Amino acid sequence: MKQIYLDYNATTPIDPAVAAAMLPFLYGGFGNPSSSHAYGTEARRAVESARGSLARLLGARPEEIVFTCGGSEANNLAIKGAAFARRDRGNHIITTAIEHPAVLEVCDWLETQGFRVTRLPVDGEGIVDPASVERAIGPSTILVSVMAANNEVGTIEPVPDIASICRKRGVLIHTDAAQAAGKIPVKAGDLGVDLLSLAGHKFYAPKGVGALYIGPGVRLEKLMHGAGHESGRRAGTENVLEIVGLGKACELVELNLSGYASRMRNLRDRLEARLRESVAHIRINGPEDRRLPNTSSVSFRDLDATTILAALDGVAASAGAACHADKVDLSHVLAAIGVPADYARGTIRFSVGRETTEEEIESAAAQISDVIVKLRQS
Repeated sequence: MKQIYLDYNATTPIDPAVAAAMLPFLYGGFGNPSSSHAYGTEARRAVESARGSLARLLGARPEEIVFTCGGSEANNLAIKGAAFARRDRGNHIITTAIEHPAVLEVCDWLETQGFRVTRLPVDGEGIVDPASVERAIGPSTILVSVMAANNEVGTIEPVPDIASICRKRGVLIHTDAAQAAGKIPVKAGDLGVDLLSLAGHKFYAPKGVGALYIGPGVRLEKLMHGAGHESGRRAGTENVLEIVGLGKACELVELNLSGYASRMRNLRDRLEARLRESVAHIRINGPEDRRLPNTSSVSFRDLDATTILAALDGVAASAGAACHADKVDLSHVLAAIGVPADYARGTIRFSVGRETTEEEIESAAAQISDVIVKLRQS
């Protein structure tokens, strides 16, 4: 039996329209965008067209977009680049306890380089209080990094409020918007951020391509050294094939975002309603109204996530806890929002996508309910 895929926060398939846009550059269009001849001009035109599409999606200017190999590189460039470029002004960085490892591990490494990092707590819904950011900012603070939306529980953070505080205090702000793009509006100006990271494979572009928005007047130290690609900000010949795919994915989101979001929210809510009707002792993590429209983190009391997924062979989803013979490793997000241990160890993240159908939701809910009932009876 084919599994029902409910793990779109982990990755998405390539949209057929994205694949079609890439196809000419798989079999042709192979020129180096830096070359001055016709082959290079063709490739350069494709790269710049995609840059324009991404800029429109973000409400930015094309020259403010730098292509990367993915969201992790974009986060590294933003955080390390800003930290080292502003080291003469201070060494203090502020982030939250629920960031993606591509932010938290960068901050961990920067601590070994003499930087000081404050990791702010969040409330029980995963929301960081802007007032706590303001209190944490000091004379040596040079950067704040707060995700646009959490990858596990879907919490949408108050980035505009935090950005307003940062602007008043002369502190740069970065947001990891990898999970937000394609699900909610992501406009750099509306968010008020200086730096914004994207990952293509989270919204139907290929894996291996991403981007970083760099706002006006923001200077970053390079991560990649070499020739002067991407206006001298990121060395390496541009990945034309996948950049074209990313550009097309941005066009699709710009045209269809409200429809995508509404449909995903309806499917997500249907799944949660069915589970609440048929399964006792569950909790939905994250806020009701400030959550990504496709994301559902469900905790099943007194069960192990790995055991649930092993029995649930008809549904593909992600565990929020890894259970071993002698211990249970909870995700840092569940720990930070204070999910009780008897619930946290049985947490599964379900995330729907554009292709998810009502029939799949009904079938998945029935399968999940059946598995939970059987496991509790065993």
